[in-house]
Amino acid sequence: MTEQTDRTARAAGGVRAEPAARAGVRPLGELRRWPRSFADRLTAPLPGMRGFARLAREGAFRPDPEGLRGIPDLPYAPAPLPPVAAGGAAVTWAGHASWILRIGGLTVLTDPVWSRKILGTPARLTPVGVRWEDVPPVDAVLISHNHYDHLDAPTLRRLPRHTPLLVPAGLARWCRRRGFTAVTELDWWEAVDLGGVRFEFVPAHHWSKRSLLDTCRTLWGGWVATGPAGHRIYFAGDTGYGHWFAEIGRRHPGIDLALLPIGAYAPRWWLREVHADPEEAVQACLDLGARRMAPMHWATFVLSAEPVLEPLRRVRAAWDRAGLPRDALWDLPVGGSRTLVSPAAVASPPGPR
Repeated sequence: MTEQTDRTARAAGGVRAEPAARAGVRPLGELRRWPRSFADRLTAPLPGMRGFARLAREGAFRPDPEGLRGIPDLPYAPAPLPPVAAGGAAVTWAGHASWILRIGGLTVLTDPVWSRKILGTPARLTPVGVRWEDVPPVDAVLISHNHYDHLDAPTLRRLPRHTPLLVPAGLARWCRRRGFTAVTELDWWEAVDLGGVRFEFVPAHHWSKRSLLDTCRTLWGGWVATGPAGHRIYFAGDTGYGHWFAEIGRRHPGIDLALLPIGAYAPRWWLREVHADPEEAVQACLDLGARRMAPMHWATFVLSAEPVLEPLRRVRAAWDRAGLPRDALWDLPVGGSRTLVSPAAVASPPGPR
């Protein structure tokens, strides 16, 4: 992956965008000024010292030995990326929140983490689902927020510095310090057009922090990618459950696929506000009106106390209880892919059988 494809330009000012004729569409690569803090965007207070003390007393940082026994059974099935027909789209789960999206002729990475280990966690439970050398030339990278399991500097260093990075408000400076020249930062409900694909940054129930002194200094959120053929893919990033899903669905009707987190949720009293559990992820899919759901944010890193296989079991059970069609739950193994056909052939959103 040494050459950027011809579909995107090689410098920040040279990335071609469609005219910003619609409200909320920003020019690529613009320099912007932001408030010192985004703490006013929090949808719940962050835990204080009393919460940390309780967590330490309970020792609920990681699964117990019984919960770790499922590691050998975590789904891992790397395979070559499937071809994408004209007017189609495809998604490949590399692990955690890292996806390879191919839409509108572009190859897009979400929260790419190809590192074996990140700060503060044990090494990966499963290898990356796609070898770096097998990733097609990257046309854009979507970042949801700055936590280490979503913003991985060693992985970004593997990319050409002219690769377009689409990031939350306040994060461009971090990227430009590392030599990236095509960085666009967005606020919630703002969008850019790149190579005929529209990328809109949307709210999430989460927060940001990368060092001791930068809590909520940069924004957090998810992304809605809409291709020229009409495909619409929602990448939630990292989020708890809440009112934003219904609003995202209202503003973006007909989401074909929702990539939703289902892991890192226990203990619930500690993580409820920032990480959805499997049942909440299914409800979020319904709130969005999405036709399909692909679970993510599990089976890769040990970030919390639930048994490692529990998220998959619970999301399948919740999906079945909701009466949703089984083939609309894309519970992929790490390294697995699925394709979307032309939007003209897509069925209506999932509903009770």
